[in-house]
Amino acid sequence: MTSQGEWVAACAINALMPEETLRFDHGSRTFVIVRSPEGDYFAIDGHCSHEKVHLADGIVDGGIIECPKHFGTFDYRTGESRALPACVDLRSYEVKVENDTVFIKL
Repeated sequence: MTSQGEWVAACAINALMPEETLRFDHGSRTFVIVRSPEGDYFAIDGHCSHEKVHLADGIVDGGIIECPKHFGTFDYRTGESRALPACVDLRSYEVKVENDTVFIKL
Protein backbone atom coordinates (compact mmCIF):
# COMPACT_ATOMS: atom_id res chain seq x y z
CA MET A 1 0.00 0.00 0.00
CA THR A 2 1.07 3.54 -0.60
CA SER A 3 2.00 5.85 2.25
CA GLN A 4 1.92 9.16 0.34
CA GLY A 5 -0.61 10.67 -1.99
CA GLU A 6 -3.95 12.35 -2.06
CA TRP A 7 -7.36 10.96 -1.14
CA VAL A 8 -9.69 10.85 -4.14
CA ALA A 9 -13.44 10.24 -3.92
CA ALA A 10 -14.20 7.12 -5.96
CA CYS A 11 -17.85 6.19 -5.34
CA ALA A 12 -20.72 6.13 -2.88
CA ILE A 13 -20.75 3.18 -0.48
CA ASN A 14 -24.10 2.01 -1.86
CA ALA A 15 -22.67 1.79 -5.40
CA LEU A 16 -21.44 -1.73 -4.60
CA MET A 17 -23.07 -4.78 -3.12
CA PRO A 18 -20.86 -7.41 -1.42
CA GLU A 19 -18.56 -9.17 -3.92
CA GLU A 20 -19.27 -6.61 -6.64
CA THR A 21 -16.72 -4.56 -8.55
CA LEU A 22 -16.67 -1.01 -9.82
CA ARG A 23 -14.39 0.48 -12.44
CA PHE A 24 -12.88 3.80 -11.37
CA ASP A 25 -10.92 5.97 -13.79
CA HIS A 26 -8.84 8.89 -12.56
CA GLY A 27 -6.71 10.84 -15.00
CA SER A 28 -4.99 8.29 -17.21
CA ARG A 29 -5.20 5.53 -14.58
CA THR A 30 -7.80 2.81 -14.07
CA PHE A 31 -8.66 0.99 -10.85
CA VAL A 32 -11.10 -1.63 -9.70
CA ILE A 33 -12.90 -1.24 -6.38
CA VAL A 34 -14.24 -4.37 -4.69
CA ARG A 35 -16.56 -4.71 -1.72
CA SER A 36 -15.91 -7.77 0.41
CA PRO A 37 -18.68 -9.93 1.92
CA GLU A 38 -17.86 -8.27 5.27
CA GLY A 39 -18.53 -4.82 3.79
CA ASP A 40 -14.90 -3.67 3.49
CA TYR A 41 -13.71 -1.87 0.36
CA PHE A 42 -10.49 -2.58 -1.54
CA ALA A 43 -8.82 -1.00 -4.58
CA ILE A 44 -6.21 -2.40 -6.94
CA ASP A 45 -4.93 -1.56 -10.41
CA GLY A 46 -7.81 -2.05 -12.81
CA HIS A 47 -6.17 -4.02 -15.59
CA CYS A 48 -5.03 -7.63 -15.51
CA SER A 49 -1.24 -7.81 -15.66
CA HIS A 50 -1.47 -10.53 -18.34
CA GLU A 51 -3.20 -8.73 -21.24
CA LYS A 52 -4.54 -5.48 -19.77
CA VAL A 53 -8.19 -6.60 -19.70
CA HIS A 54 -10.26 -4.62 -17.19
CA LEU A 55 -10.91 -6.57 -14.01
CA ALA A 56 -14.19 -4.81 -13.19
CA ASP A 57 -15.84 -7.29 -15.56
CA GLY A 58 -14.40 -10.23 -13.62
CA ILE A 59 -15.92 -12.57 -11.07
CA VAL A 60 -15.30 -12.02 -7.35
CA ASP A 61 -15.37 -14.90 -4.87
CA GLY A 62 -13.59 -15.61 -1.61
CA GLY A 63 -11.13 -12.71 -1.69
CA ILE A 64 -10.23 -13.37 -5.32
CA ILE A 65 -11.04 -11.48 -8.51
CA GLU A 66 -10.83 -13.41 -11.77
CA CYS A 67 -9.92 -11.84 -15.10
CA PRO A 68 -12.81 -12.29 -17.53
CA LYS A 69 -10.57 -13.06 -20.53
CA HIS A 70 -8.06 -15.77 -19.57
CA PHE A 71 -9.13 -16.46 -15.97
CA GLY A 72 -5.96 -15.34 -14.22
CA THR A 73 -6.75 -14.44 -10.61
CA PHE A 74 -5.65 -11.88 -8.04
CA ASP A 75 -6.21 -11.38 -4.33
CA TYR A 76 -8.25 -8.18 -4.40
CA ARG A 77 -7.09 -7.29 -0.87
CA THR A 78 -3.39 -7.22 -1.78
CA GLY A 79 -3.14 -7.30 -5.59
CA GLU A 80 -1.15 -10.55 -5.39
CA SER A 81 -1.28 -12.70 -8.52
CA ARG A 82 -2.78 -16.09 -7.61
CA ALA A 83 -3.23 -18.07 -10.85
CA LEU A 84 -1.74 -18.16 -14.33
CA PRO A 85 -1.66 -16.66 -16.84
CA ALA A 86 -1.47 -13.63 -14.53
CA CYS A 87 1.98 -13.74 -12.94
CA VAL A 88 2.69 -10.09 -12.06
CA ASP A 89 1.16 -8.64 -8.90
CA LEU A 90 -1.05 -5.55 -9.12
CA ARG A 91 -0.63 -2.53 -6.90
CA SER A 92 -3.12 -2.16 -4.07
CA TYR A 93 -4.29 1.19 -2.71
CA GLU A 94 -5.33 2.38 0.71
CA VAL A 95 -9.09 2.89 1.01
CA LYS A 96 -11.20 4.76 3.55
CA VAL A 97 -14.90 5.48 3.94
CA GLU A 98 -16.13 8.89 5.10
CA ASN A 99 -19.63 10.34 4.89
CA ASP A 100 -20.90 7.39 2.83
CA THR A 101 -18.14 7.89 0.23
CA VAL A 102 -15.30 5.52 -0.69
CA PHE A 103 -11.93 7.26 -1.07
CA ILE A 104 -8.72 5.85 -2.59
CA LYS A 105 -5.28 7.17 -1.68
CA LEU A 106 -3.42 7.81 -4.94
